[in-house]
Amino acid sequence: MRIDILALDSVFDLGLSAVLDVLRTANELNEMSGLDVPRFEHRVVAVRRVVKTSHGLSVPVRPAGTRAPDCVFVPALGFKMPQQLEPALTRPDVRDATEVLRRWSRQGAMVAAACIGTFVLAESGLLDGQQATTTWWLAPLFRKRYPAVGLDESNMIVKSGRFVTAGAALGHLDLALWLVRSVSPQLASLTAKYLLVDSRPLQSAYAMADHLVHDDPIVQRFEGWARGRLARGFSLDEAAKAAGASKRTLARHMQDVLGKSPLGYFQSLRVERAVHLLKTGKASVDEIATRVGYRDGATLRSLLRRRLQAGVKEIRRGKEL
Repeated sequence: MRIDILALDSVFDLGLSAVLDVLRTANELNEMSGLDVPRFEHRVVAVRRVVKTSHGLSVPVRPAGTRAPDCVFVPALGFKMPQQLEPALTRPDVRDATEVLRRWSRQGAMVAAACIGTFVLAESGLLDGQQATTTWWLAPLFRKRYPAVGLDESNMIVKSGRFVTAGAALGHLDLALWLVRSVSPQLASLTAKYLLVDSRPLQSAYAMADHLVHDDPIVQRFEGWARGRLARGFSLDEAAKAAGASKRTLARHMQDVLGKSPLGYFQSLRVERAVHLLKTGKASVDEIATRVGYRDGATLRSLLRRRLQAGVKEIRRGKEL
């Protein structure tokens, strides 16, 4: 399998090295174990002669050729926040890289991107109409810039057609192992064990909702209102008034920032609070149900069971990917 790693200036050091180390380790273990799996022929390519990492290290690169590889991997740029990322996405080398991605995609290449590399891929337009994931804390920006992409930032890896995207930072490891697994599950398992990489099918376990909420004053005001009245129930009219916005504006901000409706987020706060009380206290499910606004424990038990089943389903889905 020929994999070209398309590096841009200010590439994220850890992301680039993670991909290279996984593929190199897989090749070494393949030879040691005698699995007889085809080698991963990988190289770092670029649209410029000189590429430096975000820490200023020089990256030996080859020109991105006209012939498409089997797979092109786009690692992240080293910009973690919107203020730095958005200007970077307008750079000429990013624009040239998106043209390379479109050309190689037309020739049948699989296109993979991790972390902020998903923004570069989305800039190409190739993800329009596809499902994708991205860096969890930049999900609001991603939704705003690329409304035609079906974003699911809860998952670590999302495959859609010939496109595969991975979540934040160390998602580079997960995606590189996914590529190895697509050729040999046994080799991928062996590589993960040598590198001490656990299975992480979900990003949602690491995402900090508070970080997302505090980026938007309307959502922040709604959250404060919601947390203060979990036991009393939901009213969209009162929620909008507390948030200082119309009902339509509140719903739009909630969808853009958290990917949920106001009622959906209110219900998730109830369940979050109930789980916390169950873990930290001795109250019964029926008592906790009353505290978070449910009529009886049966409703809460059903929601907790549904949440558990959804988590198991996502873990299984992650293993299948």
